[in-house]
Amino acid sequence: MSLWEIIMLICFGAAWPFSIHKSYTSKSTKGKSLTFLIILILGYLAGIFHKIFYNYDFIIFLYITNMIMVIIDTLLFIKNSKISKTQ
Repeated sequence: MSLWEIIMLICFGAAWPFSIHKSYTSKSTKGKSLTFLIILILGYLAGIFHKIFYNYDFIIFLYITNMIMVIIDTLLFIKNSKISKTQ
């Protein structure tokens, strides 16, 4: 367990609710990138797998929480891109 890893995940995690809120309220994909969101999901998956196979500790829950928030933002991106296409 690393204090720096915990701080990094908390800081990243603190930003996602704002991003999700912006995606939900704006109904726009402006300023978002599906590729970037997918890369983030893959990065969090890599962190989760590392915790499972090499260094299991409670920090895995921070990785999972952050990944869930990125998945939510990704789903909103997809929904908002469909809305943009119909307008």
